[in-house]
Amino acid sequence: MADGYPTRTQEVLITGQAVRARLAYVDNLRWTMILLVISMHAADTYSPLGNWYFTDRRPITPATLLFFAAWQMYLQSFFMGLLFFVAGYFVPSSFDRKGFARFVRDRAFRLGLPVLFYMFILGPVTEYFFSHSWNSTEPTSFANEWIKHIRNGQFMQENGPLWFCLALLIFSVVYAVTRSPSRFRARLSNKQEEKSPPGSLKLIAFAFGMAAFEFLIRLMLPGVTFLNMHLGDFSQYILLFSAGILAARGEWLPKLSFATGMKWLVIVLPLGFAAWFTMLSKGGALTGHASAFFGGWHWQSAALDLWESFTCVAMSLGLLALFREHFNSQGRLGKFLSDNAFGVYVFHPPIVIAGARLLHGFSWNPLLKFGLLTGFGIIVSFVLTAAVFRRTPLLRQIL
Repeated sequence: MADGYPTRTQEVLITGQAVRARLAYVDNLRWTMILLVISMHAADTYSPLGNWYFTDRRPITPATLLFFAAWQMYLQSFFMGLLFFVAGYFVPSSFDRKGFARFVRDRAFRLGLPVLFYMFILGPVTEYFFSHSWNSTEPTSFANEWIKHIRNGQFMQENGPLWFCLALLIFSVVYAVTRSPSRFRARLSNKQEEKSPPGSLKLIAFAFGMAAFEFLIRLMLPGVTFLNMHLGDFSQYILLFSAGILAARGEWLPKLSFATGMKWLVIVLPLGFAAWFTMLSKGGALTGHASAFFGGWHWQSAALDLWESFTCVAMSLGLLALFREHFNSQGRLGKFLSDNAFGVYVFHPPIVIAGARLLHGFSWNPLLKFGLLTGFGIIVSFVLTAAVFRRTPLLRQIL
């Protein structure tokens, strides 16, 4: 970030350019979430939970399984939703400055091109050369498999982690279409008296609404994916993106109560963990009967939706307040991480897979391998992004 404005790299994830003042804590929060994305995919490699290109799953102890379940479920409950909130926060200022046509054109370039790059180039390279997940019953080549990948329409589901950019593009276009007729009224209303951020009662109501929305989607569309987007999670993403837009209009972030944010964190960490463990144990998940948590008219599904929603609100509010209060500056390292975060987000899958293959032959504890793979994925992804990917003429235009 320079002169108070996000870099091109930052724009891709937060979809904004003009910011009233430098928000270093938002930058720091954003790259922190991307580090957690890498750790999630490292966990997917060794945990029996989740899906990933390449897995190295061996028998694990109940304690190890409990660790992976806690780590993955807690992350899944908030980290992508928080990225959608941050993205939504910078959308109104970008639209106000650019207008409808330029805003949509810019979003299509900065979000759409990385998605196409992953679908047609990086994704196929990852599948064929790294994960070896393109299987054929007869000798073949990358070119033949690539053509088959396009011909059978498989590429439509192969956007990897770039589903996030595709969703942001869709959200941004919907925002532009609904906002355009009232653009000038919105600009005028933006100059009116600022509103206060929502209090605890409104946040509780928001969490309940998110849980209800999530329960209904998972009831009607259990396990359904569209263009690699898991629709059961999109109630959270839609509401958090919308909340980010409202936060920008009301200028909530500078006025968030640090004490309130910490209270929510205190609740969600110890009490939320107790509720999480009780829910899993009473619902049968710890004894291998977890299907009722994935949707349908089951109390387990409703309980999980409620737990995820309250954890999402608490973690998002608490982390925003915490980073604003204590991590609102950047040195050389912080700027390096911010500048390269999006490139890391795009390119980390083949790097994580390569690291997992290097560790495959070692019969070490899965938690140790998870930690090593997370560190490997983070370090190598940032080094290659800074030294190679963002210096490549065509790539640097979209990174």
